[in-house]
Amino acid sequence: MPRTTSVRLRHAVSAASMLVLAAAAQVRAQNQPDPSELKRQLDELARQNAELQRQMQELQRRIELLAKQPAPPPPAPPQPPAGQPVSPGEPTPPAQSPQSALDAAVADAKGAPQPLTPKASTDLASAKVGSATLRLIDVSLVIDVAAGWSSETDSSLQTLQGGDHDPRKRGFTLQAAELALAGAVDPYFTANANINYNLDPITGESNVELEEAYATSMSLPYGLQVKAGQYFTEFGLVNPTHPHTWDWQDQPIINSRLFGGDGMRGPGARIGWLAPLPWYSQVIVGVQNSNGGTMASFLANDEFFAERSIGGRPFVDRHVSTLGDLAWSARWENSVDLGSETTLKLGVSGAMGPNSTGSSGRTRIYGADFKLKWRPATNERGWPFIIWQSEIMGREYGADPFFDDSDPANIVDLPATTLHDWGLYTQVLWGFTPEWAAGLRYEYASGSGDSVGGRENDPFRDNRQRISPLLEWKLSEFSRLRLQYNHDIADHLPRGEADSVWVGVEILFGAHPAHTF
Repeated sequence: MPRTTSVRLRHAVSAASMLVLAAAAQVRAQNQPDPSELKRQLDELARQNAELQRQMQELQRRIELLAKQPAPPPPAPPQPPAGQPVSPGEPTPPAQSPQSALDAAVADAKGAPQPLTPKASTDLASAKVGSATLRLIDVSLVIDVAAGWSSETDSSLQTLQGGDHDPRKRGFTLQAAELALAGAVDPYFTANANINYNLDPITGESNVELEEAYATSMSLPYGLQVKAGQYFTEFGLVNPTHPHTWDWQDQPIINSRLFGGDGMRGPGARIGWLAPLPWYSQVIVGVQNSNGGTMASFLANDEFFAERSIGGRPFVDRHVSTLGDLAWSARWENSVDLGSETTLKLGVSGAMGPNSTGSSGRTRIYGADFKLKWRPATNERGWPFIIWQSEIMGREYGADPFFDDSDPANIVDLPATTLHDWGLYTQVLWGFTPEWAAGLRYEYASGSGDSVGGRENDPFRDNRQRISPLLEWKLSEFSRLRLQYNHDIADHLPRGEADSVWVGVEILFGAHPAHTF
């Protein structure tokens, strides 16, 4: 058998085997697949692999037979019809070589080309970075748009809906257009980045922000893992996640109060330890910069305080001089299987650091959470299911005294005090039939310690309650529609309550990184 043909055959068999293995890996990587569907897909892959091997064996047999045959004599050039002379200079058709005959036989053995099933690429783009090669695995864009109406005006909605990605305008709101990148740097690190674009609901101004950009280690001993870069603080269930992973269209009230409109995040590093226990148990300790608009309860910045100062206190610029001037966080999370159909996740979190009320102002935040997920072993594409999720959080905001007599007509004299804020939410989502789910969420927030002008007039510290029914239609893994109603009860509202209705559309295209449970 000619060497080039043998090499070509080995390459074809290797490529086919890699295709089958990649397809099998893609099936295994699906998020919580249906066991029966997974078995069907694996059986089909096994059948296709066996058929491919049979075809390769038949092809090799035919090639060996052809190689043993003597080379046919070159065909005689075609003769013109009787009485028709050959034109001078007319080219003579080339003779077919033995190798050409062999190639023709190979093409005939393969048969007509078969359509290929698209598969997710594991090397969408690559670039040399130092001695390593960055290979992008997942690239996606998620678009969230909401439309609706509220009994409150657009200006009032900016504080009633405290999240930066909440529906916050009568009419349409572009909540987010998020570009997500994820890839393997080398055998030691993976990398993630999330770039978000949205429109200011009042001014229409475009906002582009780098939400996250971090690297995560892959091969540290003793169950250790390090993450470094710009990332969401791992506190509770909602704060570390992006808006498109939420079941409801707006973030909980207590999250907006403690972590600001865009969640608590910043540059830093954290280390996680996976405990050697019979169940999943991880301890995370991290440290991040305490300043910036996404560090609301800590040093924040003057722009943030101009929009939503905590307790109406004035902003005092403060510099980092020791490790105590950074924001420290810790989390312990556990996941336990309660039988074959139910999983329970429990967690406790804490954070502490300086605040911007003075040189000795300090903040402490604490919280606890749980998530219960039930899905029967016999289900249709993941339905039915029930997910019950709750968080409770509190904050101690130690404010320094403040005195300013630069304006004799407006002397500011604020005593030292500790402002306490706490709240919770609990929500249940029921997937009652394939593609459809219904849910109900209840929220409560309150506090103690007066704000400047009175806590009852402070939209970010007054007594609040919210009830939110939800109906979700998930057309596929890449699109969903949501209908949500909010009934708010708040001290700062002129009528004491408000009603809002929001319709949300979410579209995802590309390969998005898997989400954690």
